[in-house]
Amino acid sequence: MAETEQTDPDAFRAEARAWLEANFPPALKNAGPPRVDENEVPTPDRELWRKRMGEKGWGVPTWPTQYGGGGLSPEQSRIVQQELARLGAYNPIGGMGVMMFGPTLLEYGTPEQKARHIPPIVRADIRWCQGFSEPGAGSDLASLQTKAEDKGDHWLVNGQKVWTSGAQWADWCFCLVRTDATRKHAGISFVIFDMKTPGVEVRPIRLISGASPFCETFLTDVKVPKANLVGPLNGGWDVAKRLLQHERTSISGGSAASGSAPGGSLKDLAERYVGVDADGRIADADLRLRILNNEMEARIFQQTALRIMLEAKSNAGPSLASSILKNAGTRVGQERAELAVEIMGHQGLGWEGDSFSPGELQVGRALLYTKAFTIYGGSQEVQSNIISKRVLGLPDPPGAA
Repeated sequence: MAETEQTDPDAFRAEARAWLEANFPPALKNAGPPRVDENEVPTPDRELWRKRMGEKGWGVPTWPTQYGGGGLSPEQSRIVQQELARLGAYNPIGGMGVMMFGPTLLEYGTPEQKARHIPPIVRADIRWCQGFSEPGAGSDLASLQTKAEDKGDHWLVNGQKVWTSGAQWADWCFCLVRTDATRKHAGISFVIFDMKTPGVEVRPIRLISGASPFCETFLTDVKVPKANLVGPLNGGWDVAKRLLQHERTSISGGSAASGSAPGGSLKDLAERYVGVDADGRIADADLRLRILNNEMEARIFQQTALRIMLEAKSNAGPSLASSILKNAGTRVGQERAELAVEIMGHQGLGWEGDSFSPGELQVGRALLYTKAFTIYGGSQEVQSNIISKRVLGLPDPPGAA
């Protein structure tokens, strides 16, 4: 659909509902997306759904049609999201290419870079990973030491990255490297490279959830073509800050924008596992109130996120408010995960075995996974500092370094 083809919200909703009902495989209703911490082989239905949404461009509904995106307005995009939720469907186009790199490349990339890399992201044909954090550069990311030497027609990269999510499955990496050792922030550049490039070694890190979504990544004499520099030389810090704003907005949206849990909404889970009273309400009054509060918080978050998104669109990008969204969204998401396990009781604590359904096993792991929400993408404490200093304008406390 072209950007200006449809403007009437009711007509567009009817069109979106008809297309989704005709193209979403019924077997995937309430199934939710595949687990992000596993390299599972997609079922035929999941693969079909990915291809259909990729061709339609609605996986990235507001991205330009020039690169395969949906070209929709923010209002139309919200309608698509609402109709997906109504149908019990999920967006199969995701990952770091959508969350972080794609929006950043649309702003900073050359025409050639966008033409090459954006369409595969729109279709979810390739996976991306993020080479930012290092053993000595976490919250103080600008202390990174991975070095890129100018070798004429290419950069020669040496160093180590850590917490590289999905690196063992990724096709490409967007990475921060030091191109000037004499300056801290102003000596960093932003490059991209194929993960099959000689010299790239990945070692998964096992977590308490039993999965290994994070990795150590070692870069030894990795040759990166000069054409793979995104943004200006030594201007990578500005590119990275914008990407991190996109990441924080996406993390907050993914953790709070939906009121669902594996197997359905909290209300659906409670009716199934706790039961209802004579009036058809969730039998446990206290639980009923807490579910209601969580859903209200999620709705409030959605409205706030939408307002900030519209403001950001008019200001050519995300704002520092992404830090507020990140902290608020992760809190709502963690509360929802805890409620889901509480609702299921012992059935939400299973780790393996035939006595637990796949959805029940997913809920327990999801609870553990949400504990990382307040750490990755910039810890909760770092976001609080950003909010206090750059949003509220508060001074440093007395005696602070």
